Amino acid sequence: MSFILEICAGTIRSAIAAQSGGADRIELCDNLASGGTTPSFGMIFTAKKLLNIPIFPIIRPRGGDFFYSKEEFEIMKKDVICCNKLGCEGLVLGMLNRDGSIDKDRCYELIALARPMQVSFHRAFDRCNDLEKGLEEIIGLGCDRVLSSGGERYAFDGIQRLKALAGQAGKRISIMPGSGITDKNIAEIARETGTYEFHGTAKKLFEYGTDPVSKESFQSFETADENVSKLKEILAGIR
Repeated sequence: MSFILEICAGTIRSAIAAQSGGADRIELCDNLASGGTTPSFGMIFTAKKLLNIPIFPIIRPRGGDFFYSKEEFEIMKKDVICCNKLGCEGLVLGMLNRDGSIDKDRCYELIALARPMQVSFHRAFDRCNDLEKGLEEIIGLGCDRVLSSGGERYAFDGIQRLKALAGQAGKRISIMPGSGITDKNIAEIARETGTYEFHGTAKKLFEYGTDPVSKESFQSFETADENVSKLKEILAGIR
């Protein structure tokens, strides 16, 4: 089986490192501390210029819940159109109704604007009030994959649910485990769930220097190419 590793990159530095380490695809985001929001036009443009692997920007106007106002929805539509014009290979999106069901009507509108790009439904799915019903609705919308941790905080804790969802999905859609994927658990998650696409950050703590006034050091978690390479190596060794 040919496995696919998607790296969630919150900076252009992380995106470049992901490609250098052998990532198959980038989910491009801003504000990862808030779960990821739509990156700027400049960031998407630059990523498209510098990278040669598929780039999937997230379409999420803010952090927090997944219930969006009409004004926020207008922003999302414009962002989808922008990504299409920039030649992105795909998008990552998701919307819920306040009862926890999939907002099918507005998701369908975004997906129609997105084509011919691929569409991944993000972890709004994990907040759905009925994962099995929600999965069928997402399949009906024509999405290409669903990013999920099996309804748990971390994918490793949701292994059995992910396995069941993958069985339900069959070949109709890809279930892509994500959240807390590391070199310590990716092989077990792959073997137990039977899935073939995986989503992670492959990050480590980088130090950028010291503020000359406060003397505080600047630190940030960024994707490390060696971590990406390790995940790819593990996946390549699974039989």
